[in-house]
Amino acid sequence: MFSKIKIPFLQLFNKTQNPSRFINLILMFSSLCIIYLLSSLFLVGTSKIVSRDSSQQDVYEPTSLEHIVFGIGSNNKSWSKRKEYVKLWWKPNQMRGCVFLESMPPDSNSSIDSSPLPPVCVSGDTSRFRYTYRGGLRSAIRVARVVSETVALNHSDVRWFVFGDDDTVFFPENLVKTLSKYDHELWYYIGSNSEIFEQNRFFGFHMAFGGAGFAISYPLAKVLAKTFDSCIERYPHLYGSDSRVFSCLTELGVGLTHEPGFHQVDVRGDISGLLASHPLTPLVSLHHLDLTNPIFPNMTTMKALEHLLKATSIDSQRILQQTVCYDPWFSWTISVSWGYAIQVHSNHLLLPDALPVQATFRPWKKSGNALAGAYAFKTKQLHPDPCRRPTAFFFDDASSDGDGIQSKYKKAYQNCSYDMGSPRKLEEIKVFSTKLDLGIKQVWLVVPFFFLHPMKLCIRKCQD
Repeated sequence: MFSKIKIPFLQLFNKTQNPSRFINLILMFSSLCIIYLLSSLFLVGTSKIVSRDSSQQDVYEPTSLEHIVFGIGSNNKSWSKRKEYVKLWWKPNQMRGCVFLESMPPDSNSSIDSSPLPPVCVSGDTSRFRYTYRGGLRSAIRVARVVSETVALNHSDVRWFVFGDDDTVFFPENLVKTLSKYDHELWYYIGSNSEIFEQNRFFGFHMAFGGAGFAISYPLAKVLAKTFDSCIERYPHLYGSDSRVFSCLTELGVGLTHEPGFHQVDVRGDISGLLASHPLTPLVSLHHLDLTNPIFPNMTTMKALEHLLKATSIDSQRILQQTVCYDPWFSWTISVSWGYAIQVHSNHLLLPDALPVQATFRPWKKSGNALAGAYAFKTKQLHPDPCRRPTAFFFDDASSDGDGIQSKYKKAYQNCSYDMGSPRKLEEIKVFSTKLDLGIKQVWLVVPFFFLHPMKLCIRKCQD
């Protein structure tokens, strides 16, 4: 009886188990297929990510001077003199580009490799283009076409095209650092406008002034070059070359990316106030230096620039960077423009009162226009009494011992006969700092470079 009951039970079990096992097998096989498919998709996706990352590493390796091509606008009349400016910053073994002239000069170098200057390129014929600006220079068309003619040189591995005049002094390391902030595969037009409100009002607040120099990313420059000649035919009425470039870029829908390190220097006379209040950004360029006083006292224009480059060679990214600190012992306010000048105020100033640019310079134009002396930044007038002005110390020397940098500043002569109290008793100030090395995302940020105590100790020692 037991066996008869058991056998039907087992049979019943087997009858119900077989379909269930079949279903389980199907589910297991399906699961394995799904897992296989998901694994395959993951592996394919991973390989794509890896390959994309490796290509990005090639594309986004650090930008260097080798990735930049320069186009410098000049003419046969000025090049013989202004090439001395270009010699200051041109690095023959690292830089590519051309100086564009109307014709090949008679003293052109036979060996390009040994020349301290960029090679000379002859501009194309522009006689077919109209120029109708009354009193302007027709050469503006030729200089504007430096953009398309530089692109046509067909250099390889280019990320940026940089354009300037023959009297534009670039600071190459800072130029590279500034351009490294931007994706060179996108369309970028980078530069700055004029220091003069009236110049900006007339030519455009959103135009990069050519003397300050400007940069165009490779893909944008290639597109611009294709349409440039047909574009400038629509603008015969414009004055300068930079206005034509700006107009054609505007037609492509590209606006200016403003970088305050490019300096047009549309002022005259003593620009020490401008340099001593430089914005907190790397110094990229200076222009019009043959129309201003030498930037250091008791030097020629060229010697003064060489002197500034001496400081730049030690700490390029910190040059002209302004730091304001306070000395509670003497109640002084000290403004340091590293590598250039120190101004010591004999009283405490609130920081907003210490930052405006001292108007040591004159307006660009001698005009009765009330806007001729209106600037694009806040200024403060020099006190008419020299004894009421801050005591100025200019860069003398700098050295680096590996652990830090020591720079010295010596007092400049000031026509003050009755106030010889502190800080006018000082003859020299020393500044201790470390080399500034900004990351790509920190180009516009400058950290204070010295503690107050070393500065105080140095001042006290100098006074004693």
